[in-house]
Amino acid sequence: MGKTSGGDRQNLGAVVTMSVLRNIADGVRSLFRRNQADHELDQELHEFLEMATEEKIKQGMNRQEALREVRLERGSLQVTREIVRSAGWESLVETFWQDLRFGLRTLRKNRGFTAVAVLTLALGIGATTAIFSLVEGVLLRPLPFRDADRLVLLGEHLGGRPGMSVRASEITTYTSAAQAFSSLGGYITASFELSGGAQPEQIDAARLNSEMFPTLGVEPILGRAFTRQEDDARQPLAVISYALWNDRFHRDPHVLGNSIVLDRKPYSVIGVMPQSFEFPLGSGGLHRTQLWVPLSLTPDELSDQHSGFWGYQMIARLKDGVSLRQATQDADRVAQQIMRDFPPSMSAIHIQGDARPLREDLVADVRPVLQMLFLAVAVVLLIACVNVSGLLLVRAIRQRREYAVRLVIGASPGRIIREAAVQGLLLSIIAGLLGLALAATAIRSTLHILPDSMPRMNSVSINPVVAAFALIVAISSGVLCSLAPAFAALRTNSIESLKEGAHTGSGSASHARVRSALVVSEVAIALVLLTVSGVFLRSLQKMQAVDPGFRADHAVIAGYELPLAQYPVERSVRSFNRAVVDKLSSQPGVIAVAISNAVAASDVSPQSAFTVEGVSAENWKLKFAAFTSVYGDYFGALGIPLLEGRTFTGHDNSSSPLVVIVSQSMAKDCWPGQNAIGKRMHVGNPRKPLPWATVIGVVADTKMPRDAPSVDQWYTPMDQPATLYGAGTPGNLSGPPSGYITMRSALDPRDMSHTLRSAIAEIDPLLALQDVQPVTEAVSAIEAPRHFITGLITVFAVVAFLLAITGIYAVMAFSASQRGQEIAIRITLGAQRIGIAKLVLVSGAKLALLGCALGVLGSLAVSRLISSFLFDVSATDPLIYITCVLIMTSVALLASILPAARAACAHPMDALRSA
Repeated sequence: MGKTSGGDRQNLGAVVTMSVLRNIADGVRSLFRRNQADHELDQELHEFLEMATEEKIKQGMNRQEALREVRLERGSLQVTREIVRSAGWESLVETFWQDLRFGLRTLRKNRGFTAVAVLTLALGIGATTAIFSLVEGVLLRPLPFRDADRLVLLGEHLGGRPGMSVRASEITTYTSAAQAFSSLGGYITASFELSGGAQPEQIDAARLNSEMFPTLGVEPILGRAFTRQEDDARQPLAVISYALWNDRFHRDPHVLGNSIVLDRKPYSVIGVMPQSFEFPLGSGGLHRTQLWVPLSLTPDELSDQHSGFWGYQMIARLKDGVSLRQATQDADRVAQQIMRDFPPSMSAIHIQGDARPLREDLVADVRPVLQMLFLAVAVVLLIACVNVSGLLLVRAIRQRREYAVRLVIGASPGRIIREAAVQGLLLSIIAGLLGLALAATAIRSTLHILPDSMPRMNSVSINPVVAAFALIVAISSGVLCSLAPAFAALRTNSIESLKEGAHTGSGSASHARVRSALVVSEVAIALVLLTVSGVFLRSLQKMQAVDPGFRADHAVIAGYELPLAQYPVERSVRSFNRAVVDKLSSQPGVIAVAISNAVAASDVSPQSAFTVEGVSAENWKLKFAAFTSVYGDYFGALGIPLLEGRTFTGHDNSSSPLVVIVSQSMAKDCWPGQNAIGKRMHVGNPRKPLPWATVIGVVADTKMPRDAPSVDQWYTPMDQPATLYGAGTPGNLSGPPSGYITMRSALDPRDMSHTLRSAIAEIDPLLALQDVQPVTEAVSAIEAPRHFITGLITVFAVVAFLLAITGIYAVMAFSASQRGQEIAIRITLGAQRIGIAKLVLVSGAKLALLGCALGVLGSLAVSRLISSFLFDVSATDPLIYITCVLIMTSVALLASILPAARAACAHPMDALRSA
């Protein structure tokens, strides 16, 4: 055989291409010019028939005999026409269009059924889409930085603690000594008083070194970022956010060079960041950074006095080809170098360098929460699909006589199954569109109630990715819902169905098994979610029963930060503290007023290492305790009980002996079995020569949130911290003094908020207060994550429970109606009506118990996933399991009572006449 030449191959390819194009053109013409295509096909078939007839005539037959012979040989022209049509690709499109039109007519004809099915699926799809929008915005969407997967959080673990941070002086060390990074930036969060408008306001900001913006790979949309020279020279420059540019400058393109007053000092605006830029990212949605200023480390921040402050963060970009493991090793190498250069007073401190992906560090805490919520909402969607599948199955069984007739007259089982699948897809796609609208509404209306600990909340929206997910879920739900009715259509016995009649008989055993399986699955799935909800509710109840150690009622708090320009020394700060306490204490109804650097109704508190007298440097272990500097009646303002000793008085000042008050847990940990009153301690480690402070009181432990583990706490008078830290006499301040004002009153806290603002305005009219709110609201905000998770899980459980009950009732009612003829015969033969009702109830109870057994197994499997979210309760609490099983079984039986009563009250003659 010879080889085909290149020209022949080209000719063959051209022929094939022309054939394909002709086939496509013919198909399109057949779809859009059906009458013309049919006419041409009929004409072609008749011509073929005439040609065959002429051949027979030539063989000696007359025309009538020849025509008859040809038709016997070739068959019916109608059949031939259908065979020719089905050979083209357009027949598939036409068949699908016919199925689609038939499905729409069927759904329009059964509007009640369609409405129930669409709403059920829309509820499941909408809830799933809403939760996925959170997952997509927080977990899946890339960070708004260039090559964000190369960015890492760089820092040190201090004494084995989980957090990562560095000291101010170490930013320069890592920049020069680290080799695994192409660039490295350092920053610390800050807050500024922004004045110059109608009212001063406190805004969130960040101090960055000049390498931070290049490291992130983001440029201002207007202007520029600050340079290293400007950073080193401590130039008062600011890069503002798009939101601040829009709100304060109305997107003025000539904003560059304008001045804004921060902490009563003018700063020049040199740049505007893009609208999508957000940094730092872990601040949630309520406290979004509004501007960025140069880091400009002061000599005081770099001094030995602040050598023990690990409060700065670093972001680094990995060099090409450098793995995360190599970066971690490089960071630890630099950390060991830094540790070798520690002064003798810090020789007992151990640090370990580390590098973590920025994205993973940002979402590490919320990832398990979102995964659990997505799993829970997927269960709701599953039970919605099972519910709709049950409704479609009931309708398919009712239509089995129609299926039997169609099968007998020549319809293929595949066509019937395809019609069932198309109807399921129609329902799910309509439900998907409605669910997408519900999800968008839910996001807009509930985004503000998300806990502030949720990062990147501004990224949550309905975007093309979320819409595509909703479409995929809708199609998948339609396929899943169509399985049971398709199975029922496939297993239809034509002869038996025609014998039974249109509305009689109990259907095949396979149909009954499918119905039973749907009931069992609905009970099992609903029980899993009900049990999880019960465990979370019990955990929330346990947390709310914990005594936080303070009284949140009738108390108001407010945050503030004093501008350093007006309050440069401790004496000026003390004057402000005294004026605030005196002014507020004189207001009617005020019981106690205090100022502090931290407040018990907060989940953030500064911590410091400490040394107890009597512990040698060799036996000392690094431990931290939360410390709070207070002025005024702090313990009275927050209602913290004094257990031993006394509280601070006005005589505990910088000229008096140093004193501290410790928490009960710290007293037990540091002086077990002893009286803590009179014991001594000092800040830092034993090798640090700092003055001793005497314990004068023991107060109750405070903890917030209440499900957090207790930590040691100690309190100092606000007039003594400078001396306590070895600064000698009070002098200039190193940074803007900030704190909280706490006021307890016999009046409504909301009424006292206005009193507090007015009093501060009289003392310093330009001072902006932050988060003026009742302590109860502050506590609720801190504990919002647990309330949010528990509330959402409970809502999902209630929805699943209601869907399960309606689905169980629908299937049980249909099953009882299908046994109408059997029940009529039983009654005719003498069966008691109570026995008929018992028969239906027992059938429902068996299915409910089987579903509960499977649900308990599912709950035990899920318990491992939820145990880390619980507080003081077991994920397999037997009391919760028993309660949920009893609730599920009881309600399942209630759903069976009405079908049982109808079956028992049915007249036998009515049922027999319908046979």
